[in-house]
Amino acid sequence: MHIEVHLPGRLDPARLRAAFRRALLTHSRVLVREVPGRRHRRSFAWELTGEPDTDPVGLAGRGPDALAAARARALSACPPLTLSPPLRLEVVETGGGTGAPEPSAAGEASRPGTVLLLTMHHTALDAPSGLRLLATTAEQYGGVDPAPVTGRVRPGRPAPAPSGTGRAVRTRPVRVAPDSRPEPVRARAVGNGMLQTDLPVPRRVPRDGGHSPWTVNDQLLVATSLMVTRWNASRGRQAGSVRLTMPVDDRPRGTEMPMGNGTRLVEVAMTPEDPHDADLLLGERPDPAAVVRLLRTTARRTHALKSAQGAPLGAGAGLLTAPLLPVGIRGVLTRGARRVAAPWMSTALVTNIGRVPYALDFGDAGRATAVWFSAPARMPRGLSVAAASTSGRLHVTLRWSRALLDDAAGADLMGLFAASLSTTSLTSAGANAPGTGTGPGAATGEMDATAADAEATPARDHASPGPGGPYHRATRHPDPTPGGARSAQDHHKRSS
Repeated sequence: MHIEVHLPGRLDPARLRAAFRRALLTHSRVLVREVPGRRHRRSFAWELTGEPDTDPVGLAGRGPDALAAARARALSACPPLTLSPPLRLEVVETGGGTGAPEPSAAGEASRPGTVLLLTMHHTALDAPSGLRLLATTAEQYGGVDPAPVTGRVRPGRPAPAPSGTGRAVRTRPVRVAPDSRPEPVRARAVGNGMLQTDLPVPRRVPRDGGHSPWTVNDQLLVATSLMVTRWNASRGRQAGSVRLTMPVDDRPRGTEMPMGNGTRLVEVAMTPEDPHDADLLLGERPDPAAVVRLLRTTARRTHALKSAQGAPLGAGAGLLTAPLLPVGIRGVLTRGARRVAAPWMSTALVTNIGRVPYALDFGDAGRATAVWFSAPARMPRGLSVAAASTSGRLHVTLRWSRALLDDAAGADLMGLFAASLSTTSLTSAGANAPGTGTGPGAATGEMDATAADAEATPARDHASPGPGGPYHRATRHPDPTPGGARSAQDHHKRSS
């Protein structure tokens, strides 16, 4: 997986190397590598090295294609587990005629800046660990004392799971419909494609007790469900049960944060409680009242899933990773189980960091203006949506398997996602009005805010398809970059 941090100024390479090394020594759990062993051993083993085996910091150079090439490497070249640390940090200088000269909305050339691109092996590290490492690097580089970071507060353990979850779990989830390429052509495609955009963070609208009935994460889940449903309908696929995998992370965000891959995966059923809502959500403009009901249902389900306890990857994964058989045999069983369970795997992966809790202040290089990250998009899911918010903007990354979608289809999906997210944001009036949002003013109210930690900012104009409107393939899209990494100039103003 990869993390991008965009800075407005230039970094000194020597200072950055020293700061990153001190950050690695501060979080010594990152300095880990896999111990070589035979296939008949009962379990894999890790060892802490205390010092990096190699210098993980590299300069990606300058030029119009430097950032695109760095993104392509992030998607195709994974750091090995046999070297400590299993990550690399690339520094890309952009703008000022030396980087990727993407013009702003006013037509002016982008200003000089720097992009830090951190690529990690997901077996060893996840996005929260990578952000914590970059935050410590910023503190070491800028010489700024770390600001206190508030921990996440989970609600108490709730009552039994809400109704509707069991029916959806017993139903085979729908798959994202592939693009129009012939199946043999798609099967030969390798690697991932990626598209990035930034959208307004919906403003918070206080409800009863000052709390919103749903969060930004719930809106992202509903938007992804609407995106998949409308995409499949446009491809002639029958509607079905959409099930989304959602990582849950309960670790603290301060310097005491345990480093590694500490998230647990849960599956959220995105089926409406009222079967009649399925048709109302499939319209060119989804019914606002039906969207409100799906948001409330999703909020109840995610509340229950976040509060419940369970194995990080589920009971099945816990059984396959138990040291009962040699790792070689368990590897064969795991691959076989994956093929057998493929039809029952979730439709897509949706991971949301929320508001980035760190200042990411690199001193004279400035504070981070944008943070993007992406999660793997392995088949049979083949699609992942990742989001983080900084400076009042929601930075969204869509990543897909090239064996499922091509670049044009990925751009169409991003347009559908932006339209679907705006549909979930235009429901605040409906949530307050009698009858849960029916009436002519239901979709014209103030934009709804969700996450308790979301930065409340006024909604800005955004060039995206209208709520529920079709996303035309003839619309201008950015040129593809090497390896499938693309930047959505249609959706954000700053250089990416």
